[in-house]
Amino acid sequence: MAISRAQLVKELEPGLNALFGLEYKQYADEWNEIFETETSDRAFEEEVMLAGFSNAAVKPEGSGVDYDDAQETFTARYTNETIALAFAITEEAIEDNLYDRLASRYTKALARSMASTKNIKGAAVLNNAFDSNFAGGDGKELCATDHPTLAGDFSNELATPAELNETSLEQSLIDIAAFTDERGLKIAAQGVKLIIPSALQFTADRLMNSAGRTGTADNDINAIRNMGMIPQGYTVNHYLTSAKKFFIKTDVPNGLKHFNRSPIKTSMEGDFDTGNVRYKARERYVFGFSDPRGIFGSNAT
Repeated sequence: MAISRAQLVKELEPGLNALFGLEYKQYADEWNEIFETETSDRAFEEEVMLAGFSNAAVKPEGSGVDYDDAQETFTARYTNETIALAFAITEEAIEDNLYDRLASRYTKALARSMASTKNIKGAAVLNNAFDSNFAGGDGKELCATDHPTLAGDFSNELATPAELNETSLEQSLIDIAAFTDERGLKIAAQGVKLIIPSALQFTADRLMNSAGRTGTADNDINAIRNMGMIPQGYTVNHYLTSAKKFFIKTDVPNGLKHFNRSPIKTSMEGDFDTGNVRYKARERYVFGFSDPRGIFGSNAT
């Protein structure tokens, strides 16, 4: 007796869903090394940057206390995107009993595509970090020398772009430590993770893990390693498009964010008109940034 489309869907779907899940998990979520994930429950999310208070004033005896106003400085908006892809197995392939083999191959390819797309979209935030066409809530690109605040501009990129080496890495950490908040107060920020393209992994490993300074005959210690700087080490992101730019994730909260509106789901159905069986994967999410102090970069070329 011939199997109907409805029966085929019922028989195939559980196995294809399991195969999709196994294949999807084989691909590393490289974006997860960079972004903090939060759950979204609407079409878009907004985060308001609040300026705190200035330094407290001395209160003379018998006088009134000074008051200060917290202000909203800018709003970062995250608009969720729907990412989806599907494939169809033709009625003829079903008749010729090719559906089992084709469905397995197509399902693996679909999982690979969905995972790759998510990594590309995550990396795009850094790939566009120095592009003024991709401005954040404060009207500036992610990495800029002139992010506006109530106390004046601040920079989260090297003043002189440089490739990754001991000097540029140490200067980056010095600049991060000098970060101030919206009112100009020191926040004692620290770099916690180095983010690099694959072309810089050997340089990064020598800089981070050598006992002594790299490239010298001196007996000097590796200060970055000895002081426990960048405690989370380095991560290689294969989706960064520049072979020379590097980034440092800081401990400043509300920096780079990933909002998850709808986790990845798969579904399968038969089509009456064509006789095809269709299998779909879909998810909703967005990558972006709120406080640019969450990252520091070098626009090396």
